[in-house]
Amino acid sequence: MLVSYHNHTRWSDGSPTIAEMVEGALAHGLDELGISDHFVLFPDRREVDWSMPLDLLGEYVAELQDTASRLDGMQLRLGVEADYLPGTAEQLRRELEKHPFDFIICSVHYVDEFPVDADRKYWDPLLQERINEIWREYWLRVRDMALERTGDIVAHLDLPKKYGFRPTQDLSAEEDQALDAIRAADLAIEINTAGWSLSAEEAYPSLRLLRKARERDIPLVISADAHSPAHLTRHFGRARELAREAGYDRLLRFHQRERFEIPL
Repeated sequence: MLVSYHNHTRWSDGSPTIAEMVEGALAHGLDELGISDHFVLFPDRREVDWSMPLDLLGEYVAELQDTASRLDGMQLRLGVEADYLPGTAEQLRRELEKHPFDFIICSVHYVDEFPVDADRKYWDPLLQERINEIWREYWLRVRDMALERTGDIVAHLDLPKKYGFRPTQDLSAEEDQALDAIRAADLAIEINTAGWSLSAEEAYPSLRLLRKARERDIPLVISADAHSPAHLTRHFGRARELAREAGYDRLLRFHQRERFEIPL
């Protein structure tokens, strides 16, 4: 069964329409396509250009539902990628619970005001001490996000490596706190294949972290983080090999916030 859930359209920072993503998914032979455009709820309700406007979440869901109702064969799953920001979890939960999502991806893109993956220019001037600090705080944010349980799937687990900036100190304790919280909250993680096409030159997460997740029986999905139809199954074969190397033999699919195991 071929499933791809973490994908973006013009509703946030993707280039295609929902209809164009559906056409691409059919061409790729997907059994289930998920659309998960960004929804970022800041405490001051300011908006960013890579997320859908806050007041259009209902329209986004309506278009997904309308498109899904006209499909025959392939299933279109209703999703969203919701950012975790301290102090907004309860409000975010209330907003998302208004809609019949099949799955919710939760993610961390900010450490305080620092945009972790927005542009390399934010990382270039940093001293290594600050890089280490951002990594440490990132893991603590992932931990807190998991404890709040605002979603079903944790996105791109080690995202700060996107531009190749790595910590030089041992952060295994912080990593373990995050993974333990993910397990305690019964969340899944993803192998996000986009990292293989970026400066990170490896999937999110690394094999080392994926093995840690498998040791904790944290379930798994494989995602492309596609922003165009051409990328819907990008590196999926490679991702399956990585999952097997880490000890996985099952993946998950989602429907109405319930999850079901499928063979890897």
